[in-house]
Amino acid sequence: MRMTFRWFGEGNDTISLKQIKQIPGVEGIVWALHDVPAGEEWPLERILDIQKQADQARLHLDVVESVNVHEDIKLGRPTRDLYIGNYIRTIEKLAQVGVKVICYNFMPIFDWLRTDLHKTTEDGATALFFEKAKIHGIDPFELVRQINENSTLTMPGWEPERLEHLTALFEAYKDVTEEDLWENLQYFLDAIIPVAEQNGIRMAIHPDDPPWSIFGLPRIITSQDNLRKFLALHDSPANGITLCSGSLGANPDNDIVAMIREFAHRIPFAHIRNVRVFENGDFIETSHRTQDGSVDITGIVKAYHDVGFTGYARPDHGRHIWDEQCRPGYGLYDRALGIMYLWGLWDAYERNAGLSSNEKRDVN
Repeated sequence: MRMTFRWFGEGNDTISLKQIKQIPGVEGIVWALHDVPAGEEWPLERILDIQKQADQARLHLDVVESVNVHEDIKLGRPTRDLYIGNYIRTIEKLAQVGVKVICYNFMPIFDWLRTDLHKTTEDGATALFFEKAKIHGIDPFELVRQINENSTLTMPGWEPERLEHLTALFEAYKDVTEEDLWENLQYFLDAIIPVAEQNGIRMAIHPDDPPWSIFGLPRIITSQDNLRKFLALHDSPANGITLCSGSLGANPDNDIVAMIREFAHRIPFAHIRNVRVFENGDFIETSHRTQDGSVDITGIVKAYHDVGFTGYARPDHGRHIWDEQCRPGYGLYDRALGIMYLWGLWDAYERNAGLSSNEKRDVN
């Protein structure tokens, strides 16, 4: 397991590369050019600038999250080939600086959705929260306003330039079915996966967050069956999954451990985080500790260890603790604590795997 840490760039993150470097076991950043609108080709000089910063901090930039997919590609519009061409050229440029994995998603309009970015928990920390009943009664325009309210930092998936056309986007998706979305995803994969193969890059789709339909929009990367269907669309090592335990874990029916064991060879990137799911369907993001949520983080790390996982991992969203002022879900302290919890589990499994049968009997 190769540990990484998501970083949003100088001037767009409360956390420095120096601080990231001091987290034990972290070897690289997960990055993107967040100000480049979806569909546009990434400028090489900007990519090289990130490479320079990462090199100076002695961190690699092997993983990009995300090169966002333009809505015209998801909708299957005639203009999609233009945006796919930009995407292909971006893949080729990223390969020039040694990128190995590109995370992306195929969620219509919204990349992720919560109803409260700072829900207070029992211990006084705050965290991202999803109130299921509230979604049924809220205007999506009001939700966009709340998400972007008073934010001086970019909110991935909620960029104003993308969402200013919200009315037109909802109208465009009105008659789009899940099967339409699958067909449009197939078209996209058929165009980009051969390019990724030629450039030594593995594409890694992120599950829908949360893994069910929102505002009537189709969502398809939601379950073990759908992940199996997705991988069959283009049977190539370059066509992979960003397995996010938090996104998929919001649905208690999803067995993350079983997914790891089935899809291990197609998971180049892992997001490991915990959520506490309530009986009414609400969920809140918690610490990474297994006992604090509904996701079996202990079993998940063991599954990765058992399959010999050598891909990239990162702690995903964290709580906001110790009065830290940060981007919602992306503070330093709780994610660093999460990394140490994940390493503690991993190291214990490593030690146990190295014990002889006699030593195991002695321990027992």
